[in-house]
Amino acid sequence: MAAVFAIASHRASPWPVRLMRGSLVLAAVTVLLLLLGLPLAAIFAEALRKGVAFYFDAITQPDTLAAVRLTLTVAAIAVPLNMVLGLAAAWVMTHFEFRGKSLLGALIDLPFSVSPVVAGMMLVLLYGKYGWFGAWLEAHNVQVIFALPGLVLATVFVTLPFVARELIPLMQMRGSDEEAAALMLGANGWQIFARVTLPRVRWALLYGVLLCNARAMGEFGAVYVVSGHLRGLTNTLPLQVDQLYAEDFSAAFAVGSLLALLTLITMAVKRVLEWRHGGELAAHR
Repeated sequence: MAAVFAIASHRASPWPVRLMRGSLVLAAVTVLLLLLGLPLAAIFAEALRKGVAFYFDAITQPDTLAAVRLTLTVAAIAVPLNMVLGLAAAWVMTHFEFRGKSLLGALIDLPFSVSPVVAGMMLVLLYGKYGWFGAWLEAHNVQVIFALPGLVLATVFVTLPFVARELIPLMQMRGSDEEAAALMLGANGWQIFARVTLPRVRWALLYGVLLCNARAMGEFGAVYVVSGHLRGLTNTLPLQVDQLYAEDFSAAFAVGSLLALLTLITMAVKRVLEWRHGGELAAHR
C-alpha cells in the first residue's frame, strides 16, 4: 500500500499531493484537539475557575493527600510486580514449548476482556469476609478487601498484560540464539538474563512499565469494588474525584487535574526517552 501511494504521489503533480497531505494532517490534528486537547484544557480551566487559592486548598485537603499517597503506594507495589510477572510470562512464552501454552497466552490477555468491575467482584468472592478464603483470612487476622492488599491485587490484575504484551513480540522476533550462545560459553542463568536478555528488551520493558504505571494510577472500576470507599483510608485519586464530584464540582476537577498531570508526566518521560535514545528505541521496537 505504501509503495502504491508513493508511485501515485510521484506521478501526480506536486500541488494536489501537497494539498491532500496538508488536508490529512489538518484533519488528524483537528480530531486530536477535539478528542484530547480540548477536554484536557477544560479540566484545568474548570479546576482553576475559582482561583489559584481555591485550587491549592482543594488539592491539599487531608483526604486528597491521603488519596495521592495511596495511589502512589498501590502503583509502587503493583508496577514492579507486573514487571517481574511480565518478564517471566514473556520468557516462558517465547523460550519454551509446552502443553497449555495457548491457554497461558489467553490468561495473559484475560484482563483486557474482563470488565474491571467484574474483576473486583471476583476478588470479593475470593477474599471477602464471606468469600472462599474469607474465614481463613479472618482467623489469621488478615484483611484483603477494603484494605491495601485488595487494592494492589485489583490493580495487578487489571494491568497484568501491559508489560508482557510489549515484550512477547520483541522476544519472538529476536529469537534465542544469543542466549544459547551465552549458555554454550559457560554463562549461568542470571548472567544470561542480566547481560543478554535484559539489554535486548529494556526499551520494550520500559514502554510496558510506563503504560502499566499510567493504567495503575488511573484505575477506577476494580478498586471501586474492593476499596469500600473509605475516605482518607482506601480512596485512591480516581475514587476521591468520584466522591467530590457529587459534593463540590470545582474541587472534583481540581483533584482530577492531578491525575491529568500524572498522565502528562508519563507522556513527558516517554518523549524525553524517545528524544535522547530515538535510534535505539526504533531499533528495539
